[in-house]
Amino acid sequence: MKRFLLLLFLSFGLLSFGQQENSGDLAMNSDQDKSGTASKKSSKRESAFKPGEWLKFRLHYGFLNASYATLQVKNAKINGKTVYHVVGKGRTTGLANVFFKVNDRYESYFDKEEGKPYKFVRKIDEGGYTKDIEINFDHKKEKAVLNDKKNKHKKEFELQDSIQDLISAFYYLRNHYEPKDLIQGESISLKMLYDDDGVFNFKLKYLGDEVLKTKFGKVKCYKFRPYVQSGRVFKEQESLSLWVSADKNKLPIRIKADLAVGSIKADLEQYNGLKHQFKIIMD
Repeated sequence: MKRFLLLLFLSFGLLSFGQQENSGDLAMNSDQDKSGTASKKSSKRESAFKPGEWLKFRLHYGFLNASYATLQVKNAKINGKTVYHVVGKGRTTGLANVFFKVNDRYESYFDKEEGKPYKFVRKIDEGGYTKDIEINFDHKKEKAVLNDKKNKHKKEFELQDSIQDLISAFYYLRNHYEPKDLIQGESISLKMLYDDDGVFNFKLKYLGDEVLKTKFGKVKCYKFRPYVQSGRVFKEQESLSLWVSADKNKLPIRIKADLAVGSIKADLEQYNGLKHQFKIIMD
């Protein structure tokens, strides 16, 4: 369960686009993409979100509710500058809470224009396994300082390829990709820093469009398949699927992970404060 909660937040930041040299992969935050994004900065885009946006996801295994996760966009100030502040929370519920209690909190502070992260917080309690990490990004010095508050040690990383944190990546990419850039069958890559393990490389494949039946009605989505390492729970690298609404909001509608027995899903359960109309297909 704790791994799926992490992948839930991780999957929110995996929609990056741009061609990577000598590869069929796509990578938005690569050195090669920086020249391509210069022209994008000159023409200001309409944001896909605004302060006040709130999303709630229900994680369930079959008919059993396992946990809930939320994402909320706020305003805050970093060194006197107004920035976005996103808070992500994940908690188990019901029987899952009895057998394996999870209480996770993620926070990201990032630039309103460029989307670059300034501060990231990861505070988790997963069945007694705890972490309390804060990362401060210094873009002038091109370094990030990770402060492990639990173990009382700090670690420094070089900033590379316009790196994002676990949460800021999702919001950055919601404002920096166009549907016309998606190429079915191609892989997408992303670099993130969110733990003392260092820079995390992640890939996913665009599988095409699909219409999902949801509690809100039918929703046209872009479907992706993140590549995750084979392990004790997930069956194979391509066991995780992600659906994102094909409208101006670019909302995560569903995440599904195939398990050894059955599957676990996270569905968008509630929303509030969307900047754009949530498009539902009317029969």
